[in-house]
Amino acid sequence: MDVNAAVAAAAAIAGVCTGVIAMLAFRWSERDQKRPTRTSLHTDPVLPPGVDTVLSVLRSSAVVLDEADSVVKASSAAYALGLVRGGKLAVEPMLQMARDTRRDGEIRQVELDLPRRGTGRGDALAVSARVAPLGSRLVLLLVEDLTEARRIEAVRRDFVANVSHELKTPVGALSLLSEAVMDAADDPEAVERFAGRMQNEATRLTNLVQELIDLSRVQNDDPLEDAEPVRVDELVAEAIDRCRHQAGTKQITMAAGGTADLHVWGNRGQLAAALGNLVENAVNYSPARTRVGIAARRVNAPGGDLIEVAVTDQGIGISDKDKERIFERFYRVDPARSRATGGTGLGLAIVKHVAASHAGEVTVWSSEGQGSTFTLRLPEAGATRERGAGHGFGAEGAHQGAGPDDTTAYEPIPAAPEVLP
Repeated sequence: MDVNAAVAAAAAIAGVCTGVIAMLAFRWSERDQKRPTRTSLHTDPVLPPGVDTVLSVLRSSAVVLDEADSVVKASSAAYALGLVRGGKLAVEPMLQMARDTRRDGEIRQVELDLPRRGTGRGDALAVSARVAPLGSRLVLLLVEDLTEARRIEAVRRDFVANVSHELKTPVGALSLLSEAVMDAADDPEAVERFAGRMQNEATRLTNLVQELIDLSRVQNDDPLEDAEPVRVDELVAEAIDRCRHQAGTKQITMAAGGTADLHVWGNRGQLAAALGNLVENAVNYSPARTRVGIAARRVNAPGGDLIEVAVTDQGIGISDKDKERIFERFYRVDPARSRATGGTGLGLAIVKHVAASHAGEVTVWSSEGQGSTFTLRLPEAGATRERGAGHGFGAEGAHQGAGPDDTTAYEPIPAAPEVLP
């Protein structure tokens, strides 16, 4: 009995020891699981308090990298620019900047040109990247898109250069002609000839300055502040009156037609200038004894009816490569012809800005040797206008001011759908 009791006691003691050891092992394992490891530091980093909120309101593209170069946080703009792909920073120069900053803690900034992803275009995306340390383990990358700012700066530089060139030409001509007048003081015929040329250059300079003022005004002013319903008939009549002398000199017939009693909403002065520029271009670039047509019509559109005013000529036409640039400031399809007609190269740029500021557009159809059609589309004023169609503009329209001795003919032309190409 004593032996059996001893064995039982030993077995009990062994069981208790085993239980204690198992309990200690379990608690040790549990505590070890709660302890952070190197792996958890890499896969589950925590942003400093408030950083997430700040990054969400930044206009710049933001990317936060951990010490393994993995993306911890990235804004939607960063994905849109193609900076982050597959949880990694996809731009190698920026990644190298982040590594250098993580190593020495210095803030770095650089401007880069990145290829546009998925557009198929050759132009690059200009960005400014700034890298700074964020705490002890994280790195913050801020990227600003500079593409539009660079484009505007390039346009500004080109505009200043073009203005300088365009102003220098007539000013230089006036200077030379004035010297010629002084040298020919004893020759009345030469003085008269040089004075006439000086008057032409002065007129060209005046027109250039005025169109620069007009372009500045349509770019900076809000035309809808002084908006009113404007009769298209009156705009067409005013454009025809503006070009009557030039058309009469070249025996060009100007014909008005289409739908009568249409109204657009906008600034009357700007709309008249825009349509006047289109008609003036049509007359200047048309051969003698040809025809210029102005037609208006109403077209249905998802956002509301539009008014189309088409100006068609039988001129020299425009090539495909020139059609992409004709609305640029100072761009001329034929510079020599522009000098002969006194063109400044700003007329179509003004038309484009007026159309855009009135929630409309201007388009062009042209074929070399067959003429061109410029179409100005603008929202109609009011939805309850009568939809009566007619031909011509009556006494208040295109025929207004035409007398028996007027060399410019005003004849009705077919409705706008037949005039448009």
